Amino acid sequence: MQYTVLEADFFNRPTLKVARELLGKHLVCKDIKGEVRVARIVELESYDGFEDQASHAHRGQTPRNAVMFGPAGVWYVYLCYGVHWMLNIVTGPKDYPAAILIRGLEGVVGPGRLTRAYGIDKRFDCKPALPQSSLWLEDRGEPVPESGFERTPRIGVDYAGPVWARKPYRFVIK
Repeated sequence: MQYTVLEADFFNRPTLKVARELLGKHLVCKDIKGEVRVARIVELESYDGFEDQASHAHRGQTPRNAVMFGPAGVWYVYLCYGVHWMLNIVTGPKDYPAAILIRGLEGVVGPGRLTRAYGIDKRFDCKPALPQSSLWLEDRGEPVPESGFERTPRIGVDYAGPVWARKPYRFVIK
């Protein structure tokens, strides 16, 4: 079976559309020993633009979130609460801050557990999601039908206020 690496043009589209289509794709990570780990994406959250009060970018560009303003198809990896690395892929056009947090894989629930299990940390930040970066995304021909997933509010974003906290920007395979 042939696998297709998802390249920048896949991500250079509206964030919610990319999130819907990214669900069911595969995260591929090659560790420093050359061993490859692969798992299907089962949970995502979208952060879309300046208005999104849950987004790191809603107050403007900073050194931490600058990658969100860059080209699509680049990793945005940051430390949460000084403990957990969070893995995001930048989406949309340059200068429009948007990204998708990969929250869960088959067999790994939770974004902090995911990065710990796959050895993902700051070294991937700002790198393209391509095999030469040792961390990329693939289409392995397993689409998720409309009846096979649900959209819900994001987790842990109550600080964003009632409107943004309730946006159905989380995508989960049933």
